[in-house]
Amino acid sequence: MRNIPAQKITQAIKTLCIQANTELTGDVEQTLKKALKAETSSTGREILEQILENAKIAKREKLPLCQDCGLVFVFIEIGEEVRISGGSLTKAINDGVKQGYKEGFLRKSTTSDPLTRENPGTNLPAIIHTEIVPGNKLEITVMTKGGGAENCSAIKMFKPTSSQKEIETFIIETVKNNGANGCPPLIVGVGIGGSFDQAPLLAKKSLLRKIGSKSKMEKELLAKINKLGIGPMGLGGRTTALAVHIKKAPCHISSLPVAINIECHAHRVKSTTI
Repeated sequence: MRNIPAQKITQAIKTLCIQANTELTGDVEQTLKKALKAETSSTGREILEQILENAKIAKREKLPLCQDCGLVFVFIEIGEEVRISGGSLTKAINDGVKQGYKEGFLRKSTTSDPLTRENPGTNLPAIIHTEIVPGNKLEITVMTKGGGAENCSAIKMFKPTSSQKEIETFIIETVKNNGANGCPPLIVGVGIGGSFDQAPLLAKKSLLRKIGSKSKMEKELLAKINKLGIGPMGLGGRTTALAVHIKKAPCHISSLPVAINIECHAHRVKSTTI
Protein backbone atom coordinates (compact mmCIF):
# COMPACT_ATOMS: atom_id res chain seq x y z
CA MET A 1 0.00 0.00 0.00
CA ARG A 2 1.34 3.43 -0.98
CA ASN A 3 0.53 6.54 1.07
CA ILE A 4 -0.05 9.78 -0.84
CA PRO A 5 -0.39 12.91 1.33
CA ALA A 6 -3.53 14.95 0.69
CA GLN A 7 -1.36 18.06 0.52
CA LYS A 8 0.48 16.62 -2.49
CA ILE A 9 -2.85 16.26 -4.30
CA THR A 10 -3.81 19.82 -3.38
CA GLN A 11 -0.55 21.14 -4.81
CA ALA A 12 -1.02 19.16 -8.02
CA ILE A 13 -4.58 20.40 -8.51
CA LYS A 14 -3.54 24.01 -7.88
CA THR A 15 -0.79 23.76 -10.50
CA LEU A 16 -3.03 22.07 -13.06
CA CYS A 17 -5.76 24.72 -12.64
CA ILE A 18 -3.29 27.49 -13.40
CA GLN A 19 -1.63 25.63 -16.27
CA ALA A 20 -4.94 24.63 -17.87
CA ASN A 21 -6.13 28.23 -17.88
CA THR A 22 -2.92 29.76 -19.21
CA GLU A 23 -1.29 27.18 -21.50
CA LEU A 24 -2.99 25.94 -24.66
CA THR A 25 -2.39 22.21 -25.19
CA GLY A 26 0.10 21.30 -27.91
CA ASP A 27 -2.32 19.22 -29.95
CA VAL A 28 -4.85 22.05 -30.15
CA GLU A 29 -2.16 24.59 -31.05
CA GLN A 30 -0.88 22.41 -33.90
CA THR A 31 -4.42 21.78 -35.17
CA LEU A 32 -5.14 25.53 -35.14
CA LYS A 33 -1.97 26.13 -37.17
CA LYS A 34 -3.08 23.53 -39.73
CA ALA A 35 -6.52 25.13 -39.84
CA LEU A 36 -4.93 28.52 -40.49
CA LYS A 37 -3.13 27.16 -43.56
CA ALA A 38 -6.33 25.59 -44.89
CA GLU A 39 -8.76 28.43 -44.10
CA THR A 40 -9.98 30.27 -47.21
CA SER A 41 -11.83 33.10 -45.45
CA SER A 42 -9.67 36.18 -44.82
CA THR A 43 -11.72 36.97 -41.70
CA GLY A 44 -11.38 33.37 -40.57
CA ARG A 45 -7.60 33.47 -41.02
CA GLU A 46 -7.37 36.74 -39.09
CA ILE A 47 -9.32 35.26 -36.17
CA LEU A 48 -7.21 32.09 -36.11
CA GLU A 49 -4.08 34.24 -36.06
CA GLN A 50 -5.51 36.19 -33.13
CA ILE A 51 -6.35 32.98 -31.27
CA LEU A 52 -2.78 31.72 -31.70
CA GLU A 53 -1.29 35.09 -30.70
CA ASN A 54 -3.56 35.18 -27.64
CA ALA A 55 -2.30 31.72 -26.63
CA LYS A 56 1.31 32.87 -26.99
CA ILE A 57 0.71 35.92 -24.78
CA ALA A 58 -1.27 33.92 -22.20
CA LYS A 59 1.55 31.41 -21.78
CA ARG A 60 4.26 34.05 -21.63
CA GLU A 61 2.46 36.36 -19.20
CA LYS A 62 0.68 33.62 -17.21
CA LEU A 63 -2.68 35.16 -18.07
CA PRO A 64 -5.94 33.30 -18.73
CA LEU A 65 -6.56 32.16 -22.29
CA CYS A 66 -10.15 33.33 -21.82
CA GLN A 67 -11.90 35.61 -19.32
CA ASP A 68 -14.28 32.71 -18.53
CA CYS A 69 -12.06 30.47 -16.41
CA GLY A 70 -14.87 27.97 -16.13
CA LEU A 71 -16.10 25.26 -13.84
CA VAL A 72 -13.41 22.80 -12.77
CA PHE A 73 -13.87 19.16 -13.73
CA VAL A 74 -11.45 16.70 -12.12
CA PHE A 75 -11.06 13.16 -13.44
CA ILE A 76 -9.04 10.89 -11.15
CA GLU A 77 -7.95 7.30 -11.66
CA ILE A 78 -7.07 5.94 -8.22
CA GLY A 79 -4.80 2.93 -7.94
CA GLU A 80 -6.14 0.13 -5.75
CA GLU A 81 -2.91 0.22 -3.74
CA VAL A 82 -3.18 3.93 -2.92
CA ARG A 83 -4.07 5.31 0.50
CA ILE A 84 -4.59 9.04 0.94
CA SER A 85 -3.26 10.34 4.23
CA GLY A 86 -3.74 13.61 6.07
CA GLY A 87 -7.17 14.47 4.71
CA SER A 88 -9.94 13.43 2.35
CA LEU A 89 -9.62 13.30 -1.44
CA THR A 90 -12.54 15.67 -2.00
CA LYS A 91 -11.18 18.30 0.39
CA ALA A 92 -7.69 17.98 -1.11
CA ILE A 93 -9.09 18.62 -4.60
CA ASN A 94 -11.26 21.56 -3.56
CA ASP A 95 -8.42 23.12 -1.58
CA GLY A 96 -6.28 22.91 -4.72
CA VAL A 97 -8.95 24.55 -6.87
CA LYS A 98 -9.46 27.36 -4.35
CA GLN A 99 -5.73 28.02 -4.10
CA GLY A 100 -5.17 27.80 -7.85
CA TYR A 101 -7.93 30.24 -8.71
CA LYS A 102 -6.77 32.68 -6.05
CA GLU A 103 -3.03 32.53 -6.77
CA GLY A 104 -3.52 32.40 -10.55
CA PHE A 105 -5.86 35.42 -10.49
CA LEU A 106 -8.48 33.36 -12.32
CA ARG A 107 -12.12 34.43 -12.52
CA LYS A 108 -14.37 32.61 -10.08
CA SER A 109 -17.43 31.42 -11.99
CA THR A 110 -19.31 29.07 -9.65
CA THR A 111 -22.57 30.03 -7.96
CA SER A 112 -23.39 28.48 -4.59
CA ASP A 113 -27.07 28.25 -5.56
CA PRO A 114 -28.35 27.90 -9.14
CA LEU A 115 -31.40 30.10 -8.47
CA THR A 116 -30.11 32.89 -6.22
CA ARG A 117 -26.93 33.06 -8.33
CA GLU A 118 -24.75 34.02 -5.36
CA ASN A 119 -21.04 33.76 -6.17
CA PRO A 120 -18.97 32.85 -3.08
CA GLY A 121 -15.72 33.78 -4.87
CA THR A 122 -13.99 30.40 -4.52
CA ASN A 123 -14.94 28.56 -7.75
CA LEU A 124 -16.00 25.63 -5.56
CA PRO A 125 -16.96 22.90 -5.59
CA ALA A 126 -15.07 21.07 -8.30
CA ILE A 127 -17.02 18.43 -10.21
CA ILE A 128 -15.15 15.21 -9.44
CA HIS A 129 -15.22 11.90 -11.30
CA THR A 130 -13.27 9.00 -9.80
CA GLU A 131 -12.37 5.56 -11.11
CA ILE A 132 -10.60 2.75 -9.23
CA VAL A 133 -7.85 1.13 -11.31
CA PRO A 134 -5.00 -1.34 -10.65
CA GLY A 135 -1.69 0.00 -9.34
CA ASN A 136 -0.30 2.47 -6.81
CA LYS A 137 -0.60 5.79 -8.65
CA LEU A 138 -3.02 8.67 -9.05
CA GLU A 139 -3.73 9.86 -12.60
CA ILE A 140 -5.23 13.35 -12.38
CA THR A 141 -6.78 15.30 -15.25
CA VAL A 142 -8.19 18.79 -14.78
CA MET A 143 -10.55 20.36 -17.31
CA THR A 144 -11.73 23.94 -16.86
CA LYS A 145 -14.79 24.49 -19.01
CA GLY A 146 -16.48 27.77 -19.84
CA GLY A 147 -20.23 28.32 -19.69
CA GLY A 148 -20.71 29.38 -23.31
CA ALA A 149 -19.56 26.07 -24.76
CA GLU A 150 -21.19 24.03 -22.00
CA ASN A 151 -24.54 25.72 -22.73
CA CYS A 152 -24.44 24.25 -26.25
CA SER A 153 -24.72 20.71 -24.89
CA ALA A 154 -27.61 18.44 -25.81
CA ILE A 155 -28.97 14.95 -25.19
CA LYS A 156 -31.54 12.89 -27.05
CA MET A 157 -32.96 9.47 -26.28
CA PHE A 158 -33.17 7.82 -29.70
CA LYS A 159 -35.21 4.75 -30.47
CA PRO A 160 -33.04 1.63 -30.71
CA THR A 161 -34.05 1.33 -34.36
CA SER A 162 -32.65 4.80 -35.19
CA SER A 163 -30.05 4.90 -37.94
CA GLN A 164 -26.52 6.29 -37.77
CA LYS A 165 -27.66 8.95 -40.25
CA GLU A 166 -30.32 10.16 -37.79
CA ILE A 167 -27.70 10.40 -35.04
CA GLU A 168 -25.33 12.30 -37.32
CA THR A 169 -28.11 14.72 -38.27
CA PHE A 170 -28.76 15.41 -34.56
CA ILE A 171 -25.07 16.16 -33.98
CA ILE A 172 -24.74 18.43 -37.02
CA GLU A 173 -27.99 20.29 -36.26
CA THR A 174 -26.88 20.86 -32.65
CA VAL A 175 -23.69 22.54 -33.88
CA LYS A 176 -25.58 24.49 -36.55
CA ASN A 177 -28.29 25.77 -34.20
CA ASN A 178 -25.71 27.05 -31.69
CA GLY A 179 -23.77 28.97 -34.32
CA ALA A 180 -21.16 31.19 -32.68
CA ASN A 181 -22.35 30.52 -29.11
CA GLY A 182 -19.66 27.92 -28.36
CA CYS A 183 -16.80 30.15 -29.61
CA PRO A 184 -15.69 28.12 -32.65
CA PRO A 185 -13.55 26.49 -33.85
CA LEU A 186 -14.95 23.74 -31.66
CA ILE A 187 -14.11 20.29 -30.44
CA VAL A 188 -17.34 18.30 -30.54
CA GLY A 189 -17.59 15.58 -27.91
CA VAL A 190 -20.18 12.87 -28.47
CA GLY A 191 -21.33 10.12 -26.12
CA ILE A 192 -23.30 7.24 -27.65
CA GLY A 193 -24.88 4.56 -25.47
CA GLY A 194 -24.87 3.99 -21.74
CA SER A 195 -27.86 5.57 -20.01
CA PHE A 196 -29.47 9.00 -19.67
CA ASP A 197 -26.87 10.04 -17.08
CA GLN A 198 -23.88 8.20 -18.56
CA ALA A 199 -24.07 9.48 -22.15
CA PRO A 200 -23.20 13.12 -21.23
CA LEU A 201 -20.23 11.87 -19.18
CA LEU A 202 -19.06 9.83 -22.16
CA ALA A 203 -19.29 12.97 -24.30
CA LYS A 204 -17.27 15.00 -21.80
CA LYS A 205 -14.66 12.25 -21.37
CA SER A 206 -14.25 12.07 -25.14
CA LEU A 207 -12.95 15.65 -25.01
CA LEU A 208 -10.00 14.50 -22.88
CA ARG A 209 -8.59 12.62 -25.85
CA LYS A 210 -5.84 14.39 -27.77
CA ILE A 211 -6.69 15.52 -31.28
CA GLY A 212 -5.28 13.05 -33.73
CA SER A 213 -6.64 9.64 -34.66
CA LYS A 214 -10.14 9.65 -36.10
CA SER A 215 -12.70 6.94 -36.77
CA LYS A 216 -14.58 6.92 -40.08
CA MET A 217 -17.67 8.39 -38.41
CA GLU A 218 -15.61 11.14 -36.74
CA LYS A 219 -13.93 12.10 -40.03
CA GLU A 220 -17.24 12.27 -41.88
CA LEU A 221 -18.91 14.33 -39.16
CA LEU A 222 -16.00 16.76 -39.01
CA ALA A 223 -16.17 17.29 -42.77
CA LYS A 224 -19.93 17.90 -42.68
CA ILE A 225 -19.69 20.30 -39.72
CA ASN A 226 -16.98 22.30 -41.46
CA LYS A 227 -19.20 22.63 -44.51
CA LEU A 228 -21.75 24.55 -42.40
CA GLY A 229 -19.73 27.71 -43.01
CA ILE A 230 -20.03 28.98 -39.42
CA GLY A 231 -16.26 29.45 -39.25
CA PRO A 232 -13.97 30.89 -36.56
CA MET A 233 -16.01 32.77 -33.94
CA GLY A 234 -19.07 32.38 -36.17
CA LEU A 235 -17.92 34.93 -38.77
CA GLY A 236 -17.70 32.53 -41.69
CA GLY A 237 -15.13 30.11 -43.02
CA ARG A 238 -14.33 26.43 -43.30
CA THR A 239 -12.98 25.97 -39.75
CA THR A 240 -16.08 25.47 -37.61
CA ALA A 241 -14.61 22.49 -35.73
CA LEU A 242 -11.12 21.18 -35.11
CA ALA A 243 -12.23 17.66 -34.21
CA VAL A 244 -15.14 15.37 -33.42
CA HIS A 245 -14.54 12.84 -30.65
CA ILE A 246 -16.94 9.95 -30.06
CA LYS A 247 -17.00 7.66 -27.03
CA LYS A 248 -19.37 4.69 -26.89
CA ALA A 249 -20.73 2.38 -24.18
CA PRO A 250 -23.11 -0.58 -24.04
CA CYS A 251 -26.76 0.35 -23.47
CA HIS A 252 -30.18 -1.18 -22.82
CA ILE A 253 -31.77 -3.05 -25.73
CA SER A 254 -34.69 -0.60 -25.82
CA SER A 255 -32.77 2.69 -25.69
CA LEU A 256 -30.07 4.60 -27.55
CA PRO A 257 -28.90 7.74 -25.70
CA VAL A 258 -26.80 10.29 -27.59
CA ALA A 259 -25.23 13.27 -25.84
CA ILE A 260 -23.19 16.17 -27.22
CA ASN A 261 -20.73 18.25 -25.21
CA ILE A 262 -19.25 21.20 -27.06
CA GLU A 263 -15.75 22.50 -26.29
CA CYS A 264 -14.41 25.89 -27.39
CA HIS A 265 -11.06 26.54 -29.09
CA ALA A 266 -9.39 27.30 -25.72
CA HIS A 267 -9.74 23.61 -24.71
CA ARG A 268 -8.21 23.79 -21.22
CA VAL A 269 -7.07 20.33 -20.14
CA LYS A 270 -3.95 19.34 -18.16
CA SER A 271 -2.89 16.05 -16.56
CA THR A 272 -0.33 14.71 -14.12
CA THR A 273 0.60 11.47 -12.37
CA ILE A 274 1.41 11.13 -8.67
